Amino acid sequence: MPTRNSSDVIIVGAGVVGAACAHYAAQAGLTVTVVDRGSVAGGTTGAGEGNLLVSDKEPGPELELALLSITLWRELADLLPPRIEYEPKGGLVVAADEPGMRALRDFATRQHKAGITSEEIPGEGLHDLEPHLAPGMAGGFHYPQDAQVMPAHAAAHLLRTGGDRIRLRLGEEVTGLLTGATGEIRGVRTAIGDIHAPYVVNAAGTWGGELARLAGVELPVLPRRGFVLVTEPLPQVVRHKVYAADYVADVASGSAALQTSAVVEGTPAGPVLIGASRERVGFDRTLSTEVLRRLAAGATALFPLLAGVRAIRTYAGFRPYLPDHLPAIGPDPRVPGLLHACGHEGAGIGLAPATGLVIAACLTGGEPPLDIRPFRPERFDPPLL
Repeated sequence: MPTRNSSDVIIVGAGVVGAACAHYAAQAGLTVTVVDRGSVAGGTTGAGEGNLLVSDKEPGPELELALLSITLWRELADLLPPRIEYEPKGGLVVAADEPGMRALRDFATRQHKAGITSEEIPGEGLHDLEPHLAPGMAGGFHYPQDAQVMPAHAAAHLLRTGGDRIRLRLGEEVTGLLTGATGEIRGVRTAIGDIHAPYVVNAAGTWGGELARLAGVELPVLPRRGFVLVTEPLPQVVRHKVYAADYVADVASGSAALQTSAVVEGTPAGPVLIGASRERVGFDRTLSTEVLRRLAAGATALFPLLAGVRAIRTYAGFRPYLPDHLPAIGPDPRVPGLLHACGHEGAGIGLAPATGLVIAACLTGGEPPLDIRPFRPERFDPPLL
């Protein structure tokens, strides 16, 4: 088991990605110390909606990671307690007009070639899936592989699966990395003391760039702010994750400006979660009434019934954004012993299991379950002349 000051690997970050890395590393027989300056799921994970999506991803490396994660989440749902609220309820993407439907149809065709299951739903069939959806929609696509989970509970229970192989050190900020004579990782330094290990995993989310700089390398992680509106508890008004077609374009956009698109989903506890907004404003948590107005307008356009429902709270979070919209996963060749598992933007909860499995394979000398070259951390370095 890990001691107070040493283990086989140190994972910096107790969000769902760090928790998944710890889970799979412990499964592989390693002892793990998870360090976080806050609490379990105290950052981006705790502000997430719990989306496990394939419906919003273009064919490519991220979609491959998502497909593997969907399979792993099903396995984890059998292992973890019901409190994680895993729901394989599927997603429904809707279009208001025929041009929007053509775009969804083209997107679904490309996804189908990559192994994604979807079904075109004509406008008159949408109410069979969502009885309270606004009338007059042109149609949509149903994605049965989409699911949802309660992210904070999922992170907490992933950390418990390792038993005494996983030690938590919460409320400790990493202030430096310990290195050997040739620059190899030897552990981390915190305000409380040094922790020793031959490997450090950067699962620090939106602060992943800061941790990388402590190691003397650049990883251009930036925070991308988003708000979520939460309604009073309701009967099952929204059965699937439902979102408007423009959400896919917003996810793929690199714009720093405010973007909003309607995303609505119910929860087992009753409240309806309403998103989504994206903007790069640093770590500014100031409440934006303009964002909330747009979110409410988008949600009621999809579900008019929500116009008479109270929003009881709102919260903000920061997605860890990298310029090419792909996370950094795997060993950093610039610093022996340093690995990265960050930069997943808004998909970290969905992509966490596959990320953790990849990191565990890298730590133990195994073969990663997919090609990790697109996620290499050093890809942002300027080319050598």
